[in-house]
Order: sequence, then C-alpha cells, then structure tokens
Amino acid sequence: MDRRRNGKKSILGLEGRAMVKAIFRTTLACLFMLVCTLTGQNRMWAEQAGNLRVESSAFKTGAFLAKRYSCDGADISPPLSWSAPPPGAKQFVVICDDPDAPGGTWVHWVLYGLAPTTLKLPEGIPPKRTILVDAKQGRNDFGGIGYGGPCPPRGTGAHRYFFKVYAVDVPPSMEAGATKAQVLRAIRGHILAEGRLMGCYRR
Repeated sequence: MDRRRNGKKSILGLEGRAMVKAIFRTTLACLFMLVCTLTGQNRMWAEQAGNLRVESSAFKTGAFLAKRYSCDGADISPPLSWSAPPPGAKQFVVICDDPDAPGGTWVHWVLYGLAPTTLKLPEGIPPKRTILVDAKQGRNDFGGIGYGGPCPPRGTGAHRYFFKVYAVDVPPSMEAGATKAQVLRAIRGHILAEGRLMGCYRR
C-alpha cells in the first residue's frame, strides 16, 4: 500500500512539475510578445512624429476650463502656444475634440494652414473661414465654422477637451470648411511632430 501510494504521488508530482513548466514557458512567451509589441509601437511613434509642447495661459493640463470658453459663457477660444516645429514643417494644424461625448467624439475646432512660424494663437479667434492672413478654419460638429466651446449635456460629468497641434510637412491645400476627418486624411503620413493639451469642463 505504501509503495503504491508513493508511486502515485511520484507520478502526480511529475505531472504537476511538467504543467508548471508549460505554464511558465507560455507566460514567458506572452511577456516576450508584449515587450516586442510595445517596443515596436514606441519605435513607430518615434519614427512617425516628434513632440510639441502645447500650453495655454488660461489653464493648465488637466484643469477645468473657465466658463468664458464654453457655451455657458462668451464661447471664445482659449489662448494657445506651442514649441517650434522640426525642420521641414510647412504648416500647423489645430484640432479640439471631446472623446467623452455620449454619441462619440465631438469635434469643437478644426484649424489648418497656420504658417510654421506661428507659435501661438490669441484668445478669441473669430469664427471666420480665413484668419491670420491665410489660415483656414473647418467645420465643427455644431455645424459652424471655427471654434465651438464645451457644451456637454448636463449630468454627464466632467468631459475632457483635447487641443491637439500637428506640425505637417505638406503645404496647405484645402479650402475652408473641411471636417476633422478630411483634414486628418490629408495630413496622414506627413506629421513631423505633434502635441496636445487637455482641459476639462462640467455643467
């Protein structure tokens, strides 16, 4: 009886060790694939675009936007500034959107054709098709041209608003009134650097 029990324990012990080794090998393989994927993504990011530092004198990243920049106030665009682009930039593109909108990402601002020497925007860019000599403004999801401030449905909590700036190596060619999707298609593969600033708003 003791010999049979010992034999049974020995067999179970061997099977258990084999199972542990198999799990260990599988885990190592998964970790290796994860590291490779992340490394590849980071390398792709580094090859595709550098970083721009985007700031505002009106709010810090992650802070709440003042009412004056929303539909509850004057509904004017906040001041923005960003760092110099890398060599070869032909224009800047600015997009502001809200990924927390109940129906999906809501576009608040589309601006393109900004000269590469333009490193800031003052508060209150007018809702005109053409601004600053030859920069163009696109259509927001409110149906208008230019900036449309935060206006989240009441009771939906704080929403995030991302002000994104892209340095692009192709000259502006689109007429005013383009959508965010049209602009992003036009600059795909031509982004030299990008940055963003996030502000919040709640009603």
